[in-house]
Amino acid sequence: MEVVHFGDWFVEWLGFDPRAGVTTADWLATPTQRLAGLVGGAVFNDGTEELIGVREALAWYPTDVWRYVLACQWQRIAQEEAFAGRCAEVDDDLGERVVTARLVRDLMRLCLLLARRYPPYSKWLGSAFARLPEAAEVGPVLHRALVSSDPQRDLAEAYRLVAEWQNRTGLAEALSPAPRPFHSRPYPVLDAGRFTEALLARVEDPELVGRPPVGAVDQYLDSTDALENVTLAREVSSAVDRLRPG
Repeated sequence: MEVVHFGDWFVEWLGFDPRAGVTTADWLATPTQRLAGLVGGAVFNDGTEELIGVREALAWYPTDVWRYVLACQWQRIAQEEAFAGRCAEVDDDLGERVVTARLVRDLMRLCLLLARRYPPYSKWLGSAFARLPEAAEVGPVLHRALVSSDPQRDLAEAYRLVAEWQNRTGLAEALSPAPRPFHSRPYPVLDAGRFTEALLARVEDPELVGRPPVGAVDQYLDSTDALENVTLAREVSSAVDRLRPG
């Protein structure tokens, strides 16, 4: 058994003490797995109710931070949504499977963000996704994409379903969720960058306006050792923030 003061534990677990307030930089520098553990872990006694207050404060992102991380998750999809088709063009079946799996993972994380759930690390990602009501519709499509001889078709259907969900949130201008050809090539994509732009257009937080569209720290940092070191994660996030123009 270990006895730790709240302040020390918060700094060790999150990298900051949220009782003093939570800045935009704090939100972006804290791995979602750490946020999920704090707000969702079992509490057996909280006589001072300090932990209850912190859990309420960290229950979910402020609206502009939510828009920003959603925009950046769509950006990840935009960067690779055409790659499954391009791999297929050159008969790279293994490459097509790898890209498809990456896109499925990003779509699962996007669904959790749309559902206001902090995405956990990979061991629990499927379990967390499966608990979403929307997984009953989206999940089978994602599974088919992983085993199909034509994953592009199933990915396109998944894009459509998740894009419709995005539109229902009202966080940005509603856009057509219909897949379309990738320029002159026939394979279907969503052109997901449209959703990134629409979300960023609604962001007013000056700490986010003009920030590179890479997102919270675990949207671009994928090392367990780095993400489990909250001090390192905060330093990386701070360095990324300094990349903004001007």
